[in-house]
Amino acid sequence: MQRVTSVQPLSGYRFEVCFEDGLRGTVSLADRLFGPVFEPLHDEEYFRQVFVDEFGAVAWPNGADLAPDALYERIRSASAVM
Repeated sequence: MQRVTSVQPLSGYRFEVCFEDGLRGTVSLADRLFGPVFEPLHDEEYFRQVFVDEFGAVAWPNGADLAPDALYERIRSASAVM
């Protein structure tokens, strides 16, 4: 499993993420912020508090997180199509 090494918030509920092997990409969550744990992320100021947690996952202060392996596959697949 690849770990996230950095995450940079972008406008429009997007972020740029980089993995330990150098894979980099932009992820949009604009249409994926549902459920109680993701509700606070609708506030863009709060969304911008994104960070990499100790497990190499993209996370927010309220405990919301995204599995690095799913993000990696999503970016890798999108890169292969281009």
